[in-house]
Amino acid sequence: MTTSKKDASKAGKLLGSAKTSKTVKSVAASDLAQAKHKGKPKKKK
Repeated sequence: MTTSKKDASKAGKLLGSAKTSKTVKSVAASDLAQAKHKGKPKKKK
């Protein structure tokens, strides 16, 4: 199962906050690792 786009967005915001505890950041990072990445494809050299 992958993390939804909405949940991944929330996790990203938590990681960027200075007030977020280390434990919460750890869980948020795990969520982002499980998210489907739909960014721009990397250019081949």
